[in-house]
Amino acid sequence: MNKTELTYEEAAKRLEEIADILEKNEASLDETIKLFEEGTELTAYCNKKLSEAKMKITKLEKEG
Repeated sequence: MNKTELTYEEAAKRLEEIADILEKNEASLDETIKLFEEGTELTAYCNKKLSEAKMKITKLEKEG
């Protein structure tokens, strides 16, 4: 699934799944690197979504 198609909640859930896999130390080195890269991208995506939501809330508070 493309990151742009994910909701914040879906991205956060996938991050939890990645963390669980990495904590078990059962993935190969290559798989671990891929998961880490995906997790890094998802973290940036979630941070962007949170920042956008915060800006919207701030804007609504100023207007209201």
